[in-house]
Amino acid sequence: MAGGFDDSRLDDERALAEVDATLRPLAEAGARVRREAAEAAEAVESAVRAASGEARPRAVVAAGPDSRLLRAVLEPWCPVPFVAWPGPSLPGWAGALDLVLVLAPAGSDTGTASAVAEAVRRGCQLVVACPARSVVAEHAAGRHSTVLPASSGDQLAAAVVMLDFLDRLDLGPATNAEVVAAALDEVAVECSPHKDLSVNPGKLLAIALADSIPLVWGGSVLAARAARRVAECLRRSSGRAALAADAEHLLPVLAATGVRDVFADPFADPAGDAAAGSDPRPMLVILDDGSDAPSVREHRGRLIHAAGQHGVRVETVASDAADEVARYASLLATGTYAAAYLSVGLGRASG
Repeated sequence: MAGGFDDSRLDDERALAEVDATLRPLAEAGARVRREAAEAAEAVESAVRAASGEARPRAVVAAGPDSRLLRAVLEPWCPVPFVAWPGPSLPGWAGALDLVLVLAPAGSDTGTASAVAEAVRRGCQLVVACPARSVVAEHAAGRHSTVLPASSGDQLAAAVVMLDFLDRLDLGPATNAEVVAAALDEVAVECSPHKDLSVNPGKLLAIALADSIPLVWGGSVLAARAARRVAECLRRSSGRAALAADAEHLLPVLAATGVRDVFADPFADPAGDAAAGSDPRPMLVILDDGSDAPSVREHRGRLIHAAGQHGVRVETVASDAADEVARYASLLATGTYAAAYLSVGLGRASG
């Protein structure tokens, strides 16, 4: 059984080798984005040319289980009605006037293949990011279909290709594969296992989380999605609870946290310390993607104020990358690095 957190393990090559299977793909994330963009460039150009002569779609439908990432990006931006439909079908009204988007980085999900086949049958405009030779690609064959090749199995890399296509049709925000890749490369350098813990944001966040229950919050739609993904990684790495939620759901948790007695001496009165509650305390982790929306500022202020009132530590992970998808990628990568280092410090890492 894993013991307590040992920060010396974070600079121990043998201990870090135990999470190489996690750290290596993180370090290669930028390269995957570049490779997917390069391999899909010709298909994207063809799709843009084909769509440029057509009228703007009546609505955009993101189908399949990977549609949630597209929803987080497009919902606040898309100039036509947009809906995410994660099941193995399409909305009953979807037809030839609508554009259906599908992310299928693995290409083997039968539910996604079913949704793609339904789009072809109804004559929808269909764009699918998936491996060229896959079950999903086979079902996508049709007159109004375009397959954007995706070979890495990386959801984010496939999404960047799709979002670049939508950007060029003015159906999505500005998305540049090189900007996203550069943001991921920057995190990989800053959070590298070879970088000392004193200047490594991933390791420092892991140390802060060592004896805490993370409450992860992101104010914008994309930051909130990153918060949910980071909390999921932290739960897996620590075996502890980790909560990602809106401010209105986190505020009661902060309000219920007892104020720690800074003068208490647990060595003099261990029983008293246990009675006062020696379980891990919450820690507020704010994922800041630079959103300046009034509601985001208000919620952030309320959370920080509540944390201060109850002696809850606050850690902020920020990104100033050039576009919102790049900021999302940066926040998620930093949180994932921290989760990996947390597992190392707790002795829970497995090779």
